[in-house]
Amino acid sequence: MLAFIVRRVFNAVGVMLAVALLAFVIFRFVGDPVDMMLNEQASQTQRDELRERLGLNASVGMQFVHFVTNAAQGEFGISYRNQQDVFALVAERFPATFELVMMATLLSLIIGVPLGVLTAIYRKSRVAQALQFVSILGISLPSFVVGIMLILIFSVQLGWLPGFGRGETVNIGGWSTGLLTPSGRAALVLPSITLALFQITLIMRLVRAEMLETLRTEFIKFARARGLPDRVVHFRLALRNCLMPVITVTGMQIGNLIAFALITETVFQWPGMGLLFIQSVMFVDIPVMAAYLVIVSFIFVTLNTLVDMMYGVVDPRLRSQHVKGGANAH
Repeated sequence: MLAFIVRRVFNAVGVMLAVALLAFVIFRFVGDPVDMMLNEQASQTQRDELRERLGLNASVGMQFVHFVTNAAQGEFGISYRNQQDVFALVAERFPATFELVMMATLLSLIIGVPLGVLTAIYRKSRVAQALQFVSILGISLPSFVVGIMLILIFSVQLGWLPGFGRGETVNIGGWSTGLLTPSGRAALVLPSITLALFQITLIMRLVRAEMLETLRTEFIKFARARGLPDRVVHFRLALRNCLMPVITVTGMQIGNLIAFALITETVFQWPGMGLLFIQSVMFVDIPVMAAYLVIVSFIFVTLNTLVDMMYGVVDPRLRSQHVKGGANAH
């Protein structure tokens, strides 16, 4: 088990070093940081002092080492556009993105799992076939199209829900949340549905496939032969055996949702990390772009590593495969 964990950690460190290299290339070679931070009237002495302070006179290798060291400490420099500490700027936007992603994940589980069970149990019914067709649409439609349609219907035409912004928020110990205010909860509905739609269809189809496979197994046939009611067979026996893949996929998809929430945040002008990244691209705010890349990648890699470890604990076959693979390599 220890070798399995060490292997996963080394893989995660390798991925993060590759991401750090990409972020360093963006930070160092996409434009001159000195030109972007100083105005045209700055003297050559001021430029030389800033270049020395930023460590740009050192070799490229030493600059990369300094970049990785500073990134590990949460130091990404000053935003060119906002003139604020980049890490503090990203941390200020993180609660909005986290809140949106968690609500989308919750919706995907609450809606996707029951629909998957329903389409598996009544797979030949018209309702199940209609849900299968709708799930194909949910996977195919881009999130920005779904978001614009929801805004047009529920915000512009019906006027039921706000179409942009986060509403009123409350700060609790430095963490801002809109869940405690009516306008904050209303503003969360449309973007969370938009972000969750793909997840709902993914989980529904996953649960359906796992349920159909489980219902054909011998122990389910034995349970039916014993006369157990369908409710017990479907939900206590079959569904429990389907939950591990769902948990695994959900944990991995949280990282994807954080990474790709920028489209939904842009459509709804949701003040999260994704919108901050889009704005930094528009204004060529290189430190914010590099910090976003590193931070989101760290969240993604950490979640995937934790899910792999949890899966390794639950399923010993994975550990034995890695042990055999290492033995064969030697």
